[in-house]
Amino acid sequence: MVATSTDKLEAGTVSSYDRLSEVKAFDDSKAGVQGLVENGVTKVPLMFNGGHSNLSEGLTKESNSKFSIPLIDLTGIHDNPVLRGDVVGRVRYACANWGFFQVINHGIPTHVLDETIKGTCRFHQQDAKWSDYLIDDDITSLHYTAIFVKVNTVDLLLLDIVIEYSKKIMELGYALFELLSEALDLDHYHLKEMTCAERLLLLCHYYPPCPEPELTMGSSKHSDGNCMTILLQDQIGGLQVLHENQWIDVPPLHGSLVVNVGDLLQLMTNDRFVSVQHRVLAKHQGPRISVASFFRTDTSKVFGPIKELVSEDRPPLYREISLKDYMAHRYPSGIGTSALSHFRLHAILNSR
Repeated sequence: MVATSTDKLEAGTVSSYDRLSEVKAFDDSKAGVQGLVENGVTKVPLMFNGGHSNLSEGLTKESNSKFSIPLIDLTGIHDNPVLRGDVVGRVRYACANWGFFQVINHGIPTHVLDETIKGTCRFHQQDAKWSDYLIDDDITSLHYTAIFVKVNTVDLLLLDIVIEYSKKIMELGYALFELLSEALDLDHYHLKEMTCAERLLLLCHYYPPCPEPELTMGSSKHSDGNCMTILLQDQIGGLQVLHENQWIDVPPLHGSLVVNVGDLLQLMTNDRFVSVQHRVLAKHQGPRISVASFFRTDTSKVFGPIKELVSEDRPPLYREISLKDYMAHRYPSGIGTSALSHFRLHAILNSR
């Protein structure tokens, strides 16, 4: 547990506040946010919002009910050309206008999804004693987080189901990259051959109930700095997408998965597809569980706008970069900041 007492962690109870010390004590405890909950915290600790600085951003949490995220049924995509053509059109629309969509009938059994959620929950609710297992190879890396506090171990409670889920999510990822390629009028293997699905990073998130959800966020607004993300969420809800300058709920739908375009795919498609900001609301209910699967390329591979998507009428908008280049400019600015603008050609020319 955090070294300081619970009352010192609660908002507004410390006249002289040392955030760095509180964050270090929290990290050193290895107990995560769940440890705070078990210790009876009744207010949002200042270290999570810099003294409720999120309020200055305007935490408008209401969703605009006029819009709803596209829902795409993947039934028949492997054996029915007519159904596949319809799905490709829906994927094209969703990626160009929303950057997000939900999929159903995706081929991953519901019991695998449910067990992945349950295993993540069990893992985070055990005592803060981490085992010695870690999966980290050329294909898959697994990390487990409690509000972005990383624990580089895999508990046996979760290991088996996550391995099974990872294999199935890779299969779905390959199928989705084929659909994305076709939606760009490219050969259906194009994005896979560009190694967009070469690496997979899984983040298993655990959001305990929040005592003061009106004062903070579960996860602040951000875009994903990868090629594509597939998200499994439980039934608590809280995910919102920024669409036409309005926050739109992504309602939980049992058995569905959420798919979104990452910053690198926006660059490669020369803005044909868009990577948009999203966030997670803090809630009284909980715990909220989600598992994010990030598809990414090798860090050293250099890529730019796909040449087939560039023409005299639609010139390249970005210079060629590597994932390493991109991340070097993304993380110093904070998790929510996209680095795409730094690599736009007009920005580079104007800076000279």
